[in-house]
Amino acid sequence: MTDSTIETIGIQNTANEPEPSDSLKAFGEAHKAFRRRAGHTQEEYAPLVGYQPSTVASIDQGRRFPQRRFVDQAEEILDAFGVLKGVYKHATREKGLASWFRQWAELEEVAISLYTFENRLVPGLLQTEEYARTLFRERVPVLTDSEIEAQVTARLARQSLLGERPNTSFSFIVEEHVLRRPTGGEEAMREQIEHLLEATEPRNVEFQVVPMSRGYHPGLNGPMQLLETPENEWFAYLEGQESSQFIVKPQTISVLHMRYAKLRSQALTPEDSRSLLERMRGA
Repeated sequence: MTDSTIETIGIQNTANEPEPSDSLKAFGEAHKAFRRRAGHTQEEYAPLVGYQPSTVASIDQGRRFPQRRFVDQAEEILDAFGVLKGVYKHATREKGLASWFRQWAELEEVAISLYTFENRLVPGLLQTEEYARTLFRERVPVLTDSEIEAQVTARLARQSLLGERPNTSFSFIVEEHVLRRPTGGEEAMREQIEHLLEATEPRNVEFQVVPMSRGYHPGLNGPMQLLETPENEWFAYLEGQESSQFIVKPQTISVLHMRYAKLRSQALTPEDSRSLLERMRGA
């Protein structure tokens, strides 16, 4: 793989994927210059920092936000005089404009805390196969059968996180109306409720419901996800119909934390939420 390699990363709205932010382009150019000064190709350099050549290429292009561990290793290996750390500080103060989801999914795999609020549908990590299949089958524009299978397979594969990361703190807050919408039919939704009860049994998984009686809450602007890395960095992900944002700006993440904390206080307790699910399952 050469320096001209560009890693293609996309989600459903790849056609609307924005250009990389100027700050990430600046970091990428600086990193590439120091790497070349050290005489390393991307293929030679990748194992030194513990990443794939495609990831190095993506960072060089300014299309991927580097984790702090990458920056620290690059700084030491390339003897960059503190330049990379300095540029990185500015990059973390801007919104990541990338619309791809794969970057977020990679962070999910190492997160020590993962918070999710949803007011549209059951969070992907908690969906049954039938629930997920219904969402993809009814998508507009229509997906082919093979595309549906690929999407369902990928979504179910991500759910292994719940079982494989017992030390990760998972928090889910969901609007009650999401659970009362018969997505896929009454029987499919009863199966989904049963799955929620099973999936949220572990001590590290917290599930709360925002009751419909709550007239107003700070999550009305839409769903949000927050995660904490092993380096205690926080990132956020906001998803819309035709655009998504990967957030790294500390001020924005602070606001989202405040909203999530307020939602936690206004939602039913985990115990009461579980009781509600049991009543819904019975009904």
